[in-house]
Amino acid sequence: MGSHKDSTDDSLPTPTPTPVTPVGRDGLAAILAHPAKTIVALDFDGTLAPIVADPEQARAHPDAVPALAALAPKLAAVAVVTGRPAGVAVRLGGFAGVPGLEHLVVLGHYGAERWDAVSGEVTAPAPHPGVAAVRAELPGFLDGIGAWQGTWIEEKGRAVAVHTRRAEDPQAAFDALRTPLTDLATRHGLIVEPGRLVLELRPPGMDKGRALTDYVRELGAEAVLYAGDDLGDLPAFAAVDKLRSDGVPGLLVCSTGSEEVTDLKERADLVVNGPAGLVELLRHLADQLPPPGHPSSAAS
Repeated sequence: MGSHKDSTDDSLPTPTPTPVTPVGRDGLAAILAHPAKTIVALDFDGTLAPIVADPEQARAHPDAVPALAALAPKLAAVAVVTGRPAGVAVRLGGFAGVPGLEHLVVLGHYGAERWDAVSGEVTAPAPHPGVAAVRAELPGFLDGIGAWQGTWIEEKGRAVAVHTRRAEDPQAAFDALRTPLTDLATRHGLIVEPGRLVLELRPPGMDKGRALTDYVRELGAEAVLYAGDDLGDLPAFAAVDKLRSDGVPGLLVCSTGSEEVTDLKERADLVVNGPAGLVELLRHLADQLPPPGHPSSAAS
């Protein structure tokens, strides 16, 4: 994506990368013209944080929080939209107590949970009873169907996930487990959310698209950027498409560090090279935007 600053004049920011689609270019233009009415919403794993074998070892890219802290005060809001529990994303991301991120919101469990930096608290509805039932049944269920060695279960509070990344043939294990896990989820009133070599069993009714749309409507935002890397981000991409058809310009960014998921890449207006590439994009935006309170930042 090029260097952070123009090598010929350190006082001038380099141009923000150009989206490949007309609607994406319109979305970027709206963001640059009206930042104080813009929401930037970002997935966590694979977007802000590199994908790792053990989800508990995931951490935001070391430059992600500084880039967000430089950008956030110039926007209407920054939100992290993730399938993880909101509190876990806050801990792994290092988002709490950061100057510049005083109004950050984390929408966890696909929007079922919400953490606000203002209060430092997580709000959420009562858990779905099907999750506890699946949690109890899942180990024996996997043994009974002869799941591949290396397949393992991740406890996610309001959901439970089965990972195949450590299996001898991760994709074969993923493909073989998808139908039986969908049947198990259905019996308990849950759905299966497929991801990058992970199948998450969770309650229906919430996804990243609904969470993003609700937050855009709540703030009355007039432009939105969404960045993600996985199948679970497709509903958010669809939500931005719908917002664009309703007159809210949007920019869709795919953070891609592998070829495991191509659907997002094909639908994105702009593709960046994993979390490092996303950080560079956030820096470009922060450099391009006027400081908070500047007349041009609030122009309509």
